[in-house]
Amino acid sequence: MLQIMDTVRDRGSRYAASGGEVADAAAIKSFLTALKSQKKFAKATHNTWAALLPDGTALKDDDGESGASAVILKMLEREGRRGRIVVVTRWYGGVNLGGDRFAHVVTSVRLWLAEAAKQ
Repeated sequence: MLQIMDTVRDRGSRYAASGGEVADAAAIKSFLTALKSQKKFAKATHNTWAALLPDGTALKDDDGESGASAVILKMLEREGRRGRIVVVTRWYGGVNLGGDRFAHVVTSVRLWLAEAAKQ
């Protein structure tokens, strides 16, 4: 599991990106369970994720951050990153970010993809 903390900070909200390899829905569930077993991620406001399985099946969950998982999925598809899950975690800072939240999701996923490519 590759985690990048504090990819973005904006008006009190903090973002992090995590991800790894997944082969099926059971692996996604296991990945999310492991992530949320860490206290800081369990207490997050949103753990939005998308996964592109090796066979091309796309799975996603907004976890209350409406539309964010579609952004993550589109980036995984564009990069051809099959067999991967990316989770963008947000700790809400008390200020509505509006459309800026999508830019922060994109930034977080880009940073994760760049770090994952190095490994």
